[in-house]
Amino acid sequence: MGVQRAVAIGECMVELARGTDGRFGQSFGGDTFNTAVYLSRAGVPTAYATALGDDPYSDGIVALAEAEAVATDLMIRRPGRMPGLYLIETTPAGERTFHYWRDRSPARELLDGDDADAIGSAIEGARLVYLSGITLSLYSELALDRLERILGRAHKSGAIVAMDGNYRPRGWGGDADRARRVLVRFWRLASIGLPTFDDEAVLWDDRDAAATATRLRGLGVAEVAVKLGAAGALIAPSDGKLIEVPIPQPVTAVDTTAAGDSFNAGYLAARLAGRDAEPAALAGHRLAGVVVAHRGAIAPRSATASVLQP
Repeated sequence: MGVQRAVAIGECMVELARGTDGRFGQSFGGDTFNTAVYLSRAGVPTAYATALGDDPYSDGIVALAEAEAVATDLMIRRPGRMPGLYLIETTPAGERTFHYWRDRSPARELLDGDDADAIGSAIEGARLVYLSGITLSLYSELALDRLERILGRAHKSGAIVAMDGNYRPRGWGGDADRARRVLVRFWRLASIGLPTFDDEAVLWDDRDAAATATRLRGLGVAEVAVKLGAAGALIAPSDGKLIEVPIPQPVTAVDTTAAGDSFNAGYLAARLAGRDAEPAALAGHRLAGVVVAHRGAIAPRSATASVLQP
């Protein structure tokens, strides 16, 4: 299978988050990138596949990845380009609103260039491939066709393909029908589904988390963990059972940015370590509980050390 590591695919952006003093602090983040960082902290060898520019902010993203031991060999640089940007506004309860400037992000063209074959080969040789609905919303139809073939070969070669639906209507230009068509194509290739119920209910009108799990199992996803926010998670392991996994203790959220991303990392790291789905969900809850107690997508390493044991 080649290099036995995880490969996360998507976009990392410049993050501006408003602090309690009303000022904005600058950092970096993006749903699959956040998961890649936390996977790496959990001791999972991880690479991130994306395209960046040649500007100082792109340099900063690469430097952050290197500092977090996320391999950067699949970070393609596009001359004259700059990464996307997002701004976070957070309510007193920790709920957040995002505003994006990303229409010309080079990440959209990861699979459109001459280096697409090399990227594809690296993905096919991974132990785990991780992507999201946001990842899929970035790409052209040609790139989606290419990615579908890459993931199909990865799946056949024994890779675990994990996906979070992460439905964001604006990312799909408000075209929910296209979002559903594309997501179904890629859910059919997934080994592990990590959806958030609220997103699935918006796109699919699921009545409850059990309906979400059943729908994804019907598409061939062997294992599903439906995230329910403060209500915990509903997991559907490969044996077909439905198990409710509440959060281990109440959490006071400061900023819910990357709550789902960090849950996914905790869950996947535990599963890769051989733990069953239920304790894996608890590991995801514990990590997410630490992350939402801090502002921004990437919590300090010192904060997550107690719940991430490589």
